[in-house]
Amino acid sequence: MPDEGLPQTPSFALHGRRAVVTGAGRGIGLAAAAALAQAGAAVTLVARSGGEIEAGAAAIRAHGGIATAACLDVTDIAAVAAFFDGQPAFDVLVNNAGTNRPMPMTQVSPADYDAVLDLNVKSAFFVAQSAARALIRDGKAGSLIHMGSQMGHVGGPNRSLYCASKWALEGMSKAMALDLASHGIRSNTIAPTFIETPMTKPFFENAAFKASVLDKIKLGRIGRVEDLMGAIVFLASDASALMTGTSMVVDGGWTAE
Repeated sequence: MPDEGLPQTPSFALHGRRAVVTGAGRGIGLAAAAALAQAGAAVTLVARSGGEIEAGAAAIRAHGGIATAACLDVTDIAAVAAFFDGQPAFDVLVNNAGTNRPMPMTQVSPADYDAVLDLNVKSAFFVAQSAARALIRDGKAGSLIHMGSQMGHVGGPNRSLYCASKWALEGMSKAMALDLASHGIRSNTIAPTFIETPMTKPFFENAAFKASVLDKIKLGRIGRVEDLMGAIVFLASDASALMTGTSMVVDGGWTAE
């Protein structure tokens, strides 16, 4: 006879919840959208270009999920605000849109700085702000998941801009967690190691670079988008109900030494 006092695992299911993923056309963003849909959420895929997100949403629907696509340039702050203001609040945000311009810090131009920091920090901030305002407006709890990086916890050669942006994202998320806790809105980051995506694949064609990366990833392989899908569902779900203001580092051991 089962023990009536036996603890029950909180649900990882997301049925009845609405989720939005930025930068969802490919790579980590598409995997995040798929993971949330597979857990039962109704997912909106957001990106500037319609073709990729339309294809991604169609693929999710073909596998039995609920998904729509919405063209939105997250660098357009007014458009972001209008997008979130014009519909019911999303229970889950995956704040994923980002970019990288790897180069020695001595070669960074103001244009490079603006391109990386404006998208990775400024846009991420105002997307999160708009998502949180909608949740507060609708009186709902929610989960903000910011896609950070192991480079938000350590430094890396030729990564001065990227590190600056991802360290900023970590601090932003912690402060947001404090501001939003009274509303039941959680804010956390996921900090992956190098994940093979369309954006990173060209880097790994450099054999010396690939070898240097594999030397630091103690589990001995470059990450796959699938390695992040469980963390995304966990942070979106009731299973992580007491987690806010922290970072899930999914780095194969990179930052352990």
